[in-house]
Amino acid sequence: MKVLPLSYDLTLIFFSIAVVLISSFIALTISGTLYKTVGKARLKWIVFGAFVMGLGIWSMHFIGMLASHLSVTITYSTPLVIVSILPALFASGLAFAIISRPQVRKHEIITGSVLISSGIIAMHYIGMAAMKMQATIEYDLFLWVLSVVIALVASLLAMVLLVYSRNRQGYFWLKMTSAIFITMGVSGMHYVGMAAARFTASNHHVLVSSNSISSVYIAYNVGLGMVLILLIAVLSLRSDNKVKSILDEYNLQFHSVIESATDGIVVTDANRGILQWNQGAQSLFGYTKDEVEHKDVQLIFPEAYPNFHLKKTVIASEKTIEMVGRKKDGNQFPVELSSGSWETPHGNYYSLIIRDITERRKSEKKIRDLVYLDSLTGLPNRRLFNDRLETAIEQSKENQSVLTVFYLDLDQFKLVNDTFGHQIGDQLLIDVATRIKTCIGKTDTLARLGGDEFVLLLPNTEYAAAKIIGEHILKELNQEFFLNDETIFITPSIGASLFPADGTESEQLMKNADIAMYRVKEEGKNSLQFFTFEMNELISRKSKIAMSIRKGLELGEFSVHYQPQIDIETEKIIGVEALVRWNHSKLGVISPAEFIPIAEENGMILYIGEFVLRTACQQNKNWQDAGVEPFRVAVNMSAKQFSQSNIAEVITRALKDADLAPEFLELELTESIIQKATAAISKMHELKKMGIHLSIDDFGTGYSSLSYLKLFPIDTLKIDQHFTRNIHSDAKDAALVDTIIQMARNLELNVIAEGVETVEQLAFLKNKRCHQAQGYYFHKPLMPEQIEELYLKI
Repeated sequence: MKVLPLSYDLTLIFFSIAVVLISSFIALTISGTLYKTVGKARLKWIVFGAFVMGLGIWSMHFIGMLASHLSVTITYSTPLVIVSILPALFASGLAFAIISRPQVRKHEIITGSVLISSGIIAMHYIGMAAMKMQATIEYDLFLWVLSVVIALVASLLAMVLLVYSRNRQGYFWLKMTSAIFITMGVSGMHYVGMAAARFTASNHHVLVSSNSISSVYIAYNVGLGMVLILLIAVLSLRSDNKVKSILDEYNLQFHSVIESATDGIVVTDANRGILQWNQGAQSLFGYTKDEVEHKDVQLIFPEAYPNFHLKKTVIASEKTIEMVGRKKDGNQFPVELSSGSWETPHGNYYSLIIRDITERRKSEKKIRDLVYLDSLTGLPNRRLFNDRLETAIEQSKENQSVLTVFYLDLDQFKLVNDTFGHQIGDQLLIDVATRIKTCIGKTDTLARLGGDEFVLLLPNTEYAAAKIIGEHILKELNQEFFLNDETIFITPSIGASLFPADGTESEQLMKNADIAMYRVKEEGKNSLQFFTFEMNELISRKSKIAMSIRKGLELGEFSVHYQPQIDIETEKIIGVEALVRWNHSKLGVISPAEFIPIAEENGMILYIGEFVLRTACQQNKNWQDAGVEPFRVAVNMSAKQFSQSNIAEVITRALKDADLAPEFLELELTESIIQKATAAISKMHELKKMGIHLSIDDFGTGYSSLSYLKLFPIDTLKIDQHFTRNIHSDAKDAALVDTIIQMARNLELNVIAEGVETVEQLAFLKNKRCHQAQGYYFHKPLMPEQIEELYLKI
């Protein structure tokens, strides 16, 4: 048997090597694309990659076969040629299916390499069996085994390189080097397998069947097929690379946006493992990406949420939810969480957008504090107190229990501010609040309404218990306060009302407690009083009077009566005192002793005072025009009226409008005016220069220094009617009257006694050489026309 020599065409050998090199390079490129695809796109690239690599290996085999020359004619069995393609496609498809998985284990690479190598070997030897010629083929066992080993090594090398290079796009030389190693393996296996074959000429004739094809036809088809496949692969990859380039650009922009975001952005898988962690998340929590990657997202949420369920959280947070985050150092802080999710063939993924809301919480608290808390003391304000009072009333109605409301006002607090300054005053309010809180329970509410006013809610507290608490507060606040090295004493006035006895509505309880507090003020301060309905009647009348003064002035309800002033020696009228009267349309005649203090309190005394001044000036002028002998009219001047900076202008306008000479006007000033010596002296001198007569009313009832009599330009002293009335019943009052008269005469001041009602009183005054007197003994206050008649009779 003659062994046929085998020769090779080097051109075709190099061509076969080039084919497998190009197809391997393209396959490696496809592996990178395949790794990033899912679903149908992945299946498309697996099939496409299998065709490129499988047909590349198959083409290399048949081009290598064509490069081999024997001295006999060779044809190929068409069915076997077609069948030989299938193992190559199977092997390549299996390789791409394995590398398409996100994670590939070592045993999968080895198993896949064995199966792939089996497919390549099967392809090679099925292709050898497809040869039809006048020769038989025998194989050298050693070389055959060597070709199998080379096929296995080549398959293992191809698998490793495909896995290694799949996520390294753009590394040309890495892919080229990998393609060269794959080419060396595949080519080595083929040509070692060819070297293992021994062709022996046979004597029997081999028929060429109709299903045989010539090597030339195979060469053309292989070449054309490979060109088309490679062209399609290049065009597909080029198109895909363009798409990937655009996607990569978008991805870069997306990642740039994520990294520049101040909010924390975290992406997790379905098992809560952290996959993405931006710079914002690192700033929020203190962890770097390497420290948290693949760790449970529960790491950044505290144990307060042990059952944190990612899917439920995402479903629940279609808008946003608020949670508590935990930093690397263990500190917890409030966060706002927005979530989203998406499904992929690899599984479900979740995005968490986390925002630190610490500052927002602080701002919200600050706003709540501004709305519900007093900024100075930190106590509840009126709004919060009213809310709690309403709630307590509802609970008391349900439980049929009693609650108490205290209304507390500090006595003479304005004096503290004026003396020590507002800073000390503010600190005093804080200390007062602190002391009151030591007297009450945790369920009680202390609030500051403003200024020096506090209110106290005592739920489930009846009269006896409330009285004990009130007395405790009085005791505490009567202790001295030490502020900035100053010792300050302050006292409280406390009014109380009870639910339901004094009211069933919050407004009514507050009003009645306030009424009780004002009763304490009127009766000497520094005490506690519970509301009674008698108080309500008095306050109600007082409120009606206060609100009716302005309207009464507009409606002409006020009038001026005049009480004559008599010269004691001659018993002739030397002047009159103007006295205001009020005949209310509904309440009737209201005593000046009742409405004057109210007018002083609400400031309406300024309007009443100017009304009396103008009316008295005009009436005096009218008397003069009627032929009455000219005399002075005395007008009382309140402290508030005299403290006006433009009081001289007011008086000047009244005189000018009435066309009355200033010497016919006398102003009666109280001792409280004179106490403010610095402010009063310049005004008094200014009025004195105008020719106005000045007198001190109710002398001896105030606290002024006698030195003021020397400093001020006073013309007359008026002895208060209290002293005059008790001349014969109280020796001390008699001695005081005598002293005042003698002092006035020594100071060359005129002196007039008020309230003379008996002849005995008149005799005493005449005996002590008092200048003038007025009172019911002579005349009661008279209407203007009565004064005119009285003078005309004289």
